[in-house]
Amino acid sequence: MNPWIEAARPRTLPLALSCILMGCFLAASTGNFSWAVAALSVLTTIILQVLSNFANDYGDAVNGKDTDLREGPRRAVHSGHITAAVMLKAIVVFSILALISGVTLLTVALRDAPANTFWVFLGIGVACIIAAITYTAGKRPYGYVGLGDLSVLIFFGWVGVLGSSYLHTHIWDWGLLLPATSCGLFAVGVLNINNIRDIDSDKATGKNSIPVRLGRERAVRYHWAILITGMLCVTVYTFQNFSGYTSLIFLFSFPLFVKNGLAISRLTKASELDPYLKQMALSTLLFVILFGIGVVL
Repeated sequence: MNPWIEAARPRTLPLALSCILMGCFLAASTGNFSWAVAALSVLTTIILQVLSNFANDYGDAVNGKDTDLREGPRRAVHSGHITAAVMLKAIVVFSILALISGVTLLTVALRDAPANTFWVFLGIGVACIIAAITYTAGKRPYGYVGLGDLSVLIFFGWVGVLGSSYLHTHIWDWGLLLPATSCGLFAVGVLNINNIRDIDSDKATGKNSIPVRLGRERAVRYHWAILITGMLCVTVYTFQNFSGYTSLIFLFSFPLFVKNGLAISRLTKASELDPYLKQMALSTLLFVILFGIGVVL
């Protein structure tokens, strides 16, 4: 089971769950929260994230992007621990599981919502599955042309936060775009560290990520822009909806983002950068928890 566990990349799950937790916290702050909806949202998100990781492992291997130059964790298909054919079957199975879990979630969450809402969210769910697979798999993976950052912002930020909040409240609040953007940008920050770490191997294999396009120095500036914009968005939202000083406790997470930015600016070896992927993901999760406590209290 070890190759499958490694291919599932459990360390990516806290980041994937951050947007769902933020949506749940925002819903709870309005007095609308369902444990059933929350549990099904978490389950669906975990399945989608594992699906994405399997597809990424498969796609990079069959498209020749995984080479011995790569510095990150070993890949199951490239290393030969799981064959491409078996991984493809796992992708199909997890796509079906994601669809089943997602439809169950929508059936429970939207039973009292307008009928067309179900179909809108089903379309969004199918788009999530397609995006998870086609990041590096398929004939034209969008991750290889630098569109991964935009996809992460959309799905780990806007869709995850606004969508999960709506499933609880049945209210569409565009004001939530600010905290949703913060959550999405911090997730983009994790991807950017990954791409800075792999910049040499990606350049050699023709994977044109944002850091490959910008170069390392400007990719570091881009990283700072991501962090600062993320911190500004949630701060503006909080002051627009100020409910007391407890709503500011998320500020205690900001030094962790500054520490991350300083490390990315200073470190150049891939092995030194790798721990800051986990640090950024856990910092994002802590930020969401503190923000959530602040809006609920």
